[in-house]
Amino acid sequence: MKNRLRHRACLKTWHAALCWITAMKWALLLSCLPVGETISAGAIEPARPPMKPTIERVLFGKTTDGTEVHLFTLRNSNGAIAKIMTYGAIVTELHVADRHGRSTNVVLGADTFEAYQKGFPASAAVIGRFANRIARARFTLDGVEYLLAANNGPNHIHGGRSGFAQKVWNGEALPLQAREAAIRLTCFSPDGEEGYPGNLRASVTYTLTDEQELRLDYEATTDKPTVVNLTNHAYFNLAGSGDPLDHILWLDADRYTPSDDQLIPTGEIASVKDTPLDFTQPTAIGARIERLKPRPGGYDHNYVLNRTGTGLVLFARVTDPKSGRILEALTTEPGVQLYTGNHLQPFTGAGGAAYGRQGGFCLETQHYPDSPNKPQFPSVVLRAGQPFKSTTVFKFSAK
Repeated sequence: MKNRLRHRACLKTWHAALCWITAMKWALLLSCLPVGETISAGAIEPARPPMKPTIERVLFGKTTDGTEVHLFTLRNSNGAIAKIMTYGAIVTELHVADRHGRSTNVVLGADTFEAYQKGFPASAAVIGRFANRIARARFTLDGVEYLLAANNGPNHIHGGRSGFAQKVWNGEALPLQAREAAIRLTCFSPDGEEGYPGNLRASVTYTLTDEQELRLDYEATTDKPTVVNLTNHAYFNLAGSGDPLDHILWLDADRYTPSDDQLIPTGEIASVKDTPLDFTQPTAIGARIERLKPRPGGYDHNYVLNRTGTGLVLFARVTDPKSGRILEALTTEPGVQLYTGNHLQPFTGAGGAAYGRQGGFCLETQHYPDSPNKPQFPSVVLRAGQPFKSTTVFKFSAK
């Protein structure tokens, strides 16, 4: 009997101690809340294990000839998400947090593959073999003239009618690392495709890091002399909807390549000083855009980056005053095309986001337009045994 009484007494003591500890936890929690704010009992959850980078792959659709198109979803440990499909190596969504920790998609894209088949107007595709324009759709290399597809009036643009943006790439997930997730996409362009010489094998590796970076590593090889200029045509909107003309842009570029009325460079390199192209001091993208109308209707200009050497350098910083999101861009390329989506009209994108006219801006890292016909520009010639490599990084933060 005495043992039973002792046991009951111990239970009462332990129960009282447990109640006291629980009450102290609640008191400490409530003391941290703003005045008048409450918290429900269900709001207290056990500690969750830390997130780790992940990769998922699903069937996204099929082309008209039945080729399967897959969608990769990359997640980092901080909740950022990048969705990339094998058609055009297109980034369909890129979710990052604002100053309050709320995540939204900052790349113009669509929810379905059907939307891209019907001509989605703002694809974040890989462009090749040659990004931007080549005058009169022709160039001469080693004494041989090559005629390309004329798909921009008399000129050639973005690799032709069936460039890399229209190819279904082969995709594979790379082994997960502690602080990053990556996929590699590869494609083959046979000799003579769109008029280009050489069998070209190209790849792009997308890496989403825990430093909130989306890194793009391009590589290519050829079996005979050719020209190569690869980029990604992503349209960014750090607010996630509307237009980005109030975004503040800084560009580390004192010079640009003037062009004619067909946006073919004249061959000169000029100063941006005292022009609407000067972003050497942080300025709203739309602050002077009216001075560029009616033609080209906004920004569609190649900037000569202030850089030395061939390493990765910071060249741009874009800030959205409303959300606090910041995009920093780094590249190994000598130039960047600033494009303000001058052809875009109001439309609805992924997740029902509504975009206005000029609803996104592009920072297309590249060699200069029409470089094959401008020997004074940095060379874009690729020869057998000399692999092409290029890297661009888009890094996100908020404050």
